[in-house]
Amino acid sequence: MSSTSQKHKNFVAEPMGQKPVTDLAGVGDVLGQRLNAAGYGQASAVLGQFLVMKRDPVPFNNWMKNTTGANSKQSADCYQCLNNWCEEFL
Repeated sequence: MSSTSQKHKNFVAEPMGQKPVTDLAGVGDVLGQRLNAAGYGQASAVLGQFLVMKRDPVPFNNWMKNTTGANSKQSADCYQCLNNWCEEFL
Protein backbone atom coordinates (compact mmCIF):
# COMPACT_ATOMS: atom_id res chain seq x y z
CA MET A 1 0.00 0.00 0.00
CA SER A 2 2.99 2.31 -0.26
CA SER A 3 1.83 4.14 -3.38
CA THR A 4 -1.76 4.67 -2.28
CA SER A 5 -3.37 8.05 -1.74
CA GLN A 6 -4.23 9.51 1.65
CA LYS A 7 -7.90 9.05 0.75
CA HIS A 8 -7.25 5.33 0.20
CA LYS A 9 -5.39 5.01 3.50
CA ASN A 10 -8.15 6.82 5.39
CA PHE A 11 -10.83 4.57 3.89
CA VAL A 12 -8.98 1.33 4.66
CA ALA A 13 -8.18 2.44 8.22
CA GLU A 14 -11.79 2.40 9.46
CA PRO A 15 -14.85 0.13 9.44
CA MET A 16 -17.36 0.82 6.66
CA GLY A 17 -20.07 2.51 8.70
CA GLN A 18 -22.11 5.05 6.73
CA LYS A 19 -19.32 6.33 4.50
CA PRO A 20 -20.42 8.19 1.38
CA VAL A 21 -19.25 6.89 -1.99
CA THR A 22 -16.96 9.91 -2.33
CA ASP A 23 -14.83 8.48 0.49
CA LEU A 24 -13.71 5.73 -1.92
CA ALA A 25 -10.37 6.26 -3.63
CA GLY A 26 -10.90 7.14 -7.27
CA VAL A 27 -14.40 8.53 -6.66
CA GLY A 28 -14.75 12.30 -6.60
CA ASP A 29 -17.81 14.50 -6.74
CA VAL A 30 -18.75 13.74 -10.36
CA LEU A 31 -18.45 9.96 -10.09
CA GLY A 32 -20.09 10.15 -6.67
CA GLN A 33 -23.11 11.90 -8.18
CA ARG A 34 -23.30 9.29 -10.94
CA LEU A 35 -23.13 6.45 -8.41
CA ASN A 36 -25.84 8.17 -6.35
CA ALA A 37 -28.03 8.49 -9.44
CA ALA A 38 -27.53 4.76 -10.11
CA GLY A 39 -28.67 3.90 -6.58
CA TYR A 40 -25.26 3.55 -4.92
CA GLY A 41 -25.31 6.36 -2.39
CA GLN A 42 -23.02 4.79 0.18
CA ALA A 43 -19.67 3.08 -0.03
CA SER A 44 -21.26 -0.05 1.47
CA ALA A 45 -23.52 -0.36 -1.61
CA VAL A 46 -20.46 -0.25 -3.89
CA LEU A 47 -18.81 -2.80 -1.60
CA GLY A 48 -21.85 -5.05 -2.09
CA GLN A 49 -21.48 -4.82 -5.87
CA PHE A 50 -17.74 -5.53 -5.47
CA LEU A 51 -18.50 -8.68 -3.45
CA VAL A 52 -21.23 -9.84 -5.86
CA MET A 53 -18.54 -9.71 -8.55
CA LYS A 54 -16.39 -11.94 -6.32
CA ARG A 55 -13.69 -9.27 -5.96
CA ASP A 56 -12.73 -9.83 -9.61
CA PRO A 57 -11.11 -6.68 -11.01
CA VAL A 58 -12.24 -7.12 -14.64
CA PRO A 59 -16.02 -7.13 -14.12
CA PHE A 60 -15.78 -4.56 -11.31
CA ASN A 61 -13.74 -2.13 -13.42
CA ASN A 62 -16.15 -2.65 -16.35
CA TRP A 63 -19.11 -2.00 -14.03
CA MET A 64 -17.49 1.22 -12.76
CA LYS A 65 -16.79 2.39 -16.30
CA ASN A 66 -20.33 1.55 -17.50
CA THR A 67 -22.10 2.93 -14.43
CA THR A 68 -20.13 6.13 -13.90
CA GLY A 69 -17.94 6.73 -16.93
CA ALA A 70 -14.87 6.23 -14.71
CA ASN A 71 -11.54 6.05 -16.48
CA SER A 72 -9.17 3.12 -15.98
CA LYS A 73 -7.22 4.79 -13.16
CA GLN A 74 -10.35 5.81 -11.26
CA SER A 75 -11.89 2.33 -11.46
CA ALA A 76 -8.58 0.65 -10.56
CA ASP A 77 -8.12 2.98 -7.56
CA CYS A 78 -11.64 2.19 -6.35
CA TYR A 79 -11.10 -1.55 -6.86
CA GLN A 80 -7.82 -1.48 -4.92
CA CYS A 81 -9.38 0.55 -2.12
CA LEU A 82 -12.25 -1.93 -1.68
CA ASN A 83 -9.94 -4.93 -2.02
CA ASN A 84 -7.60 -3.60 0.66
CA TRP A 85 -10.57 -2.79 2.91
CA CYS A 86 -11.80 -6.40 2.52
CA GLU A 87 -8.37 -7.76 3.41
CA GLU A 88 -8.40 -5.63 6.55
CA PHE A 89 -11.98 -6.19 7.74
CA LEU A 90 -13.41 -9.41 6.20
